Amino acid sequence: MNLKHLRYFWTVAQVGGISRAAETLNLTPQTISGQIRHLEEDLGAALFRPAGRGLELTEAGRQVLSYADEILHLSGELKQALSARQRQPIPVLRIGITDVVPKTFAYRLLAPVGKLPEPVRLVCREGTIDMLLAELALQRLDMVVADRPMPSGLAIRGHSHKLGESPLAFFGGASLCAELGDFPQCLNDAPLLLPGGHSAIRGHIDRWLSDLRLVPRLMGEFDDSALMKAFGQAGAGFFPGPAVLRDEICTRYNTRCIGVVNEIHEGFWAITAERRVVHPAIMTVMESARSALFPSITQPVPTT
Repeated sequence: MNLKHLRYFWTVAQVGGISRAAETLNLTPQTISGQIRHLEEDLGAALFRPAGRGLELTEAGRQVLSYADEILHLSGELKQALSARQRQPIPVLRIGITDVVPKTFAYRLLAPVGKLPEPVRLVCREGTIDMLLAELALQRLDMVVADRPMPSGLAIRGHSHKLGESPLAFFGGASLCAELGDFPQCLNDAPLLLPGGHSAIRGHIDRWLSDLRLVPRLMGEFDDSALMKAFGQAGAGFFPGPAVLRDEICTRYNTRCIGVVNEIHEGFWAITAERRVVHPAIMTVMESARSALFPSITQPVPTT
């Protein structure tokens, strides 16, 4: 008995006749009937009996069919397992991105991973910095991208690597910018959307507004930077964002940059478990961020 005998037998049992099985297997009926006869001789039992124009299983045939189902299934699994073993597994890069980090920045930061000579499968997780650092400590993440270095006092081993920083810019939809005065005075009594209190940049914005005695109408606070920009796109208020991403923000959200605040810089950090980064994909991310992601801002815009 071999797998070929079982497969021919299984096919005949499924289609109910040798001629139809021959068409399915692209073989002659004589070949299939001969192989089944060998199987019956080997097992010492008849497996089929005539039934009208076809064949039906005997009691022994039904018992053999139940075993054939399992044997052929295991044979298929074995082939798949060996095939998968021969394929080189794709390494995985697991990145945690805090929810206050702009999605456009995250994409620009991680895009070089897709251009590496050796393919890397990217797994991204989003959440608060505390949650992501806990995942880093459990080795479920390789790196966390945040708007601040690793907070002090945590019982977690980690090291912060500054990727770069950008001046802060303010943006607004077309309806808000129709009759706009000078920046930053135009923010006084204007609708404003700001990041939530756990964002590293929020305190700097509040102090800057207070120093200039500007009192905008705070219309919303958002932990998710993309949601804040979506509200800004709809005209709900002016909103801040990194000046280095000015072109992408204006194009994607159909907004206008109304000014840059050079006194406020938004920083971005990579946090890893090890002080010395050896993961080639993480090294690529950090090098590309420092060399290309934070170019100098040369286009003239109003500043304070």
